[in-house]
Amino acid sequence: MSQTTKGSDSCSTPYTFGCIFELRFAAIVALMSDPAEGPRYASVVWEGDSKEVLQRFPDGIRQNLGFQLWQLQQGERPSDYRPLASVGPGVFELRDQDERAWYRVVYLSRISDVIYVLHCFEKKSREMPRGDFEKARQRLKGVRARLTEEKKREKRS
Repeated sequence: MSQTTKGSDSCSTPYTFGCIFELRFAAIVALMSDPAEGPRYASVVWEGDSKEVLQRFPDGIRQNLGFQLWQLQQGERPSDYRPLASVGPGVFELRDQDERAWYRVVYLSRISDVIYVLHCFEKKSREMPRGDFEKARQRLKGVRARLTEEKKREKRS
């Protein structure tokens, strides 16, 4: 399903991830279809500098990874992903590569129609660099703490 964005002359093309980056939105939304509940939107929340890092990836890589994020928002399985249980439960990575490097988007799977992008990075070897591993774990810890706090606030209300 293709959707056209509204409200901007510079973005009258069908809804794409690249178009969203041109407009510099803080989050991405895509239409979800659930026959029982009607259309729903899934959003992407960017932790730390993950969005800025992804924006510096080569155009083709950014476009491929953006399409895979869009697939996740639609409730579909992305074309190249794998679980990262070593970072934490429910954490996965989207993968792409070119002749220069491997590119990764580490995300926490959908929680209440939100996909949390924990970290984006490029690497030159097969191993995940220790600093990137730790950054993803710390951001996961922060997201889980915020979600726990939100649940506590909801109970008090």
